[in-house]
Amino acid sequence: SEASGRAMRDRSHIEDTLRLATSEPSAEFTGAVKTLLNIYHKSIKPLEEAFKYNELRQHEVTDGEITSKPMVLFLGPWSVGKSSMINYLLGLHGSSQELYTGAEPTTSEYTVIMHGEKVRTIEGIVMAADSSRSFSPLEKFGQGFLERLVGIEMPHKLLERVTFVDTPGIIENRKQQERGYPYNEVCQWFIDRADLIFLVFDPTKLDVGGELEMLFKQMKGRESQIRLILNKADSLTTQDLMRVYGALFWSMAPLINVTEPPRVYVSSFWPQDYAAETSRELFMKEETSLLEDLNQVIENQMENKIAFIRQHGIRVRIHALLVDRYLQTYYDKLGWFSDTYEVFQDIVNDPDKYYIFKSILAKTNVSKFDLPDKEAYQDFFGVNPISHFKQLSSHCSWTGGCLLEKIERAISHELPALLNSVNKSPDGPGCEEKPKNRWRRQ
Repeated sequence: SEASGRAMRDRSHIEDTLRLATSEPSAEFTGAVKTLLNIYHKSIKPLEEAFKYNELRQHEVTDGEITSKPMVLFLGPWSVGKSSMINYLLGLHGSSQELYTGAEPTTSEYTVIMHGEKVRTIEGIVMAADSSRSFSPLEKFGQGFLERLVGIEMPHKLLERVTFVDTPGIIENRKQQERGYPYNEVCQWFIDRADLIFLVFDPTKLDVGGELEMLFKQMKGRESQIRLILNKADSLTTQDLMRVYGALFWSMAPLINVTEPPRVYVSSFWPQDYAAETSRELFMKEETSLLEDLNQVIENQMENKIAFIRQHGIRVRIHALLVDRYLQTYYDKLGWFSDTYEVFQDIVNDPDKYYIFKSILAKTNVSKFDLPDKEAYQDFFGVNPISHFKQLSSHCSWTGGCLLEKIERAISHELPALLNSVNKSPDGPGCEEKPKNRWRRQ
């Protein structure tokens, strides 16, 4: 083929931009992770368990998730070069660890590429059984999915800082798509946890179909993590590339609901040199920008973890306040001869009649945009009878204080203080132009 005759590219800029020569995490970083775990276990988890928050959101926070490296998720139609891009970033081309690539749909599994002392493959069933990893919650998607989950460990400087997830290509043809597991739910799980989402396209076959549309709906609220990549850009003339660039935005506009459009990178992410007569300089600059983007996620991982746990704490607090309000209303309406089931069903089916959600907005500093759906509580109380809960005022003790006060202290004081301590550069005022590298021993 034409590509096989091309020279190989120099990869040194990847090492430089991602600062792969620097050593392991600083003591400051390790200490911050310990403090974050401590705040979560002491101040947030007790309320989360008391009010069964996990059954409302299906998002259990594990220790593995708090201590895990940033996750970069590769999504997109089949044969757009997702696996080739991972091979390129890790320098795996021509090695025994190279991910298999080809024109037909090749990746039928979710492949998690992570750091390990030696090269080995781990079955999905083993990954899900290991509670120290952040993948143990995937067990809920069933054996059919776990058979399609595979982990690859290898010693690599970049994988010491970040974990890559390669996904099966989006197959638009529904007949080809009997996947045997809840594809959308699995995608949602990875999207919720990804620090960066690379949505990769091949400009020669741009097709935004039904499954891709579904993916964008699932990414609502995660728009700032999305990066669109027009890969294989050197396979088109500059004029055709401009047309495709316009077409991509045209077809994406109704799908992404944000004022600022997502960043698009136009380049060719594989080790062969760029094709002749193409915009080599532009592609190089685009690639460097993408690497800086990736480096920023590595640099800011502690800030992102703290923000994630704080957001989780805010949702747990709102949930506890709502359940408490449902309980209060139930006890207020219960008469001597009332049918307890009927009274509670009436409250659950029409909470607005009893001002349940409005009273939470009026009495607590909660945004209406953070409130869950009323329907979610119909399902929640369908599974968890009201008798299983005690009011917030009962969750207090002389020695331990009140659970609500603890979570409020964590949200408004402890987590912001931790964020502040992480943001203070130990190098002093002289180094403000560059974000500090958490991987450098101070």
